[in-house]
Formats: sequence, structure tokens, C-alpha cells
Amino acid sequence: MTEILNYSWIIIALIPVFIILYSFRILREYERGVVFLLGRFYKVKGPGLILVIPIIQQMVRVDLRIRVLDVPEQDVISRDNVSVKVNAVVYFRVIDAEKSIIQVEDFMDATSQLAQTTLRSVLGQHELDEMLSERERLNADIQQSLDEQTDAWGIKVSNVELKHVDLDDRMIRAIAKQAEAERLRRAKIIDAEGEFQAAEKFFEAAEILAKQNQAMQLRYLTTLQTIAGDKTNTIVFPLPLEFMSDFGSEKQ
Repeated sequence: MTEILNYSWIIIALIPVFIILYSFRILREYERGVVFLLGRFYKVKGPGLILVIPIIQQMVRVDLRIRVLDVPEQDVISRDNVSVKVNAVVYFRVIDAEKSIIQVEDFMDATSQLAQTTLRSVLGQHELDEMLSERERLNADIQQSLDEQTDAWGIKVSNVELKHVDLDDRMIRAIAKQAEAERLRRAKIIDAEGEFQAAEKFFEAAEILAKQNQAMQLRYLTTLQTIAGDKTNTIVFPLPLEFMSDFGSEKQ
């Protein structure tokens, strides 16, 4: 009986020791502890060694590191009534531990749901061509909209990246035809510009040759020399009267 009493007193004596040891918590550099005193917010503690009185105080750990949120694929209807499937990734972190615990029940789930609705809302204001060619601007618009709405939760959205914009086969074929038509249009414009520039140069050359008969004769002889390089052809060419008149004037 005496031994049982002795063990009981030892256990009773150790209870305060266990309570004191349990009261000490260690928070890492990237962690903060939101402490409540009898259910009311008390303060934010950490990092390092902190003291939390059992029963009277409760602590909730909050990780301040950047988190990566994968936004599930969303059905989006663009402004030009094209249905696409879009998914994205969101980078955010907690900057106010108190707000992230008190102002929202589960900030991770709340941010995920908000990111999905914001993605559909922002992209629905743009046309398909903008989704495909102006991703950086759309990323910035989504990030700004998300950041403004999550500010009340103590969350900072640092970046949003669109991962995939998926189209059905019918739209892919239509875009391919559009791209082909655009390439043909550019090719015709380049060809027309080349013809226009060549015509301008020919006109300038004709004006220069028209001013001097000797220049015209020199061009004529140069052309004959070029044609004569191919011995497989028989060449028949007229002799300009101006050429003969020049020889006649020299004999006189």
C-alpha cells in the first residue's frame, strides 16, 4: 500500500513537469504561431522557442512559405463565343498569419475556389486570339484580380501562369485554315510590293537611258553579249535606226 502511495505521489509530482515541457513549442523560421487565450486572439508568436500555456492557450501553426496551387481545368466561353478548357497554376503565400486563420475557415480551399471562378471570369472577357497570343497580359490580369480579393485573408498572390488552353478538333481545323489564309495574304502582299519596287527601278532606269542615246546603245550591246553566251540558241534581233544614224554621221 505504501509503495502504491509513493508511486502516486511521483506521478502527481511529474504532472507539472510534463505540463511545463508541453508548454514549450519550437517554430521554424518560416512558421508563425497564432495564439488564442480562452478563445480570443492573443498574439502571433515565432519563430523560435515560445511558451503556450496548456488549456488556457491554444496555438495554430501557419506556414509562410510560397505555396503552389494547381487550378483544375475550367470550361471557359470566350468573348467571341468559343468554348475552351483552361487550367493554370497559382503561386501565393501567407503574409498575415492572424488574418489567414481568423478571417477565413480554410484559406487554401478558399483560394483554390476563388482562383477557379476568377479564371473563368477574367478569360471570359477576352477573345480566343488573346488567350493564345497574349498570355502574359492575361496572367497579370488574373494575378491582380486574385491578389485584390485575397488581401482581406492576409494572402499575397505573387504569380499566375496559364498552363494549357485546349480546343476541340473543329476549332483547331478552323484556326489552321485561318493561319494558312493569313500566310497566303502576306505572301501576295510581299510579291506585290516586290513588283512595285521593281517597276519603280525599271522606270528610273528607262528615264536615264532615254536621256542619252549612247547609254541606250551600251545597254543594247551589253544585252547582246549576255545572250551570245549561250551558243545553242540562234538569235535574230533588229538593228535600231538610231544606231545606224550615228555611224552615218561619223562617216560624214
